[in-house]
Amino acid sequence: MIKAGIIGATGYAGNELVRLLTGHPQAEVVWYGSKSYIDQRYADVYQNFFRIVDAKCLDDNMEKMAEEVDVIFTATPQGLCASLICEEILSKAKVIDLSADFRIKDAKRYEEWYGLVHPSPEFLEEAVYGLCEINREDIRGARLIANPGCYPTCSTLAIYPLIKEGLIEPSTIIIDAKSGTSGAGRGAKTDNLFCEVNENIKAYGVTTHRHTPEIEDQLSYAAGEEVLINFTPHLIPMNRGILVTAYASLKRETSYEEVRAAYETYYAGEPFVRVLEKDVFPQTKWVTGSNYVDVNFKLDDRTKRVVMLGAIDNVVKGAAGQAVQNMNLLFGLPETTGLLQIPMVP
Repeated sequence: MIKAGIIGATGYAGNELVRLLTGHPQAEVVWYGSKSYIDQRYADVYQNFFRIVDAKCLDDNMEKMAEEVDVIFTATPQGLCASLICEEILSKAKVIDLSADFRIKDAKRYEEWYGLVHPSPEFLEEAVYGLCEINREDIRGARLIANPGCYPTCSTLAIYPLIKEGLIEPSTIIIDAKSGTSGAGRGAKTDNLFCEVNENIKAYGVTTHRHTPEIEDQLSYAAGEEVLINFTPHLIPMNRGILVTAYASLKRETSYEEVRAAYETYYAGEPFVRVLEKDVFPQTKWVTGSNYVDVNFKLDDRTKRVVMLGAIDNVVKGAAGQAVQNMNLLFGLPETTGLLQIPMVP
């Protein structure tokens, strides 16, 4: 059995990690780290684990944790994992970081977008960006995984085949994304109160959202040139889910069959990417509670543009599920192990 430790086990992503790992046939959680709930029973924090998890929450001592586990998940705010990581820890345990600390290779760019001086830039080059569908082979031999953000996961997978095949003009990409409130975390915030969110939709982080450079980096790698995008996220009144609608100009006249072939080329063998049938477009309710990402596209002959769409559960494929997918690759397990939950409807 793979022994797992979680720092930040009482946040939404941490709770989802506990749910997935508790049902994983070859892994077990042996350290429930939570600075806010030390010595409290985990099932008292999340009653859904009553009579399922009897353990108490421990502290976030990563050095001690590394001596007792095979893999450490850090589901924490930006800056914490990078402040704790060291060579000694990485020599003892694999680390899968769900924050943004190691997603952006340029420390100055990280500091510009996150307002933090990077505590351990010496590990940036080593860290592998954990988007399994693109970096699978690099992930297998890694010690440190930068688990992708939720918006970048959905955006990148929706766009990747077309930018990789050179079918779209990279400079014309516009991404409109909408997410449920769980993406903002479990902390008490006025903007996330029921009366603020219910019967409302709003844009936020307009031109400044922190996931922008992460998306740009991944699309730049695919395009082989620097890509700048317009990315605008919106908060909508539901618990889970992300829907991305992306737009780009076509480089030349392109048929439906050619675009479809691009998606099939990259995703035909992918267990969690579902390319939907023609004119069937992704909906968040069809992926809720699962590690699946649904994608599709629509050509607009009138404007010579293409609309690319994707939907994920932001807490699963956008966070904890993808982290477990990375863990499976790191330890030589079938990638789908513990992750074949069917989406929940309603």
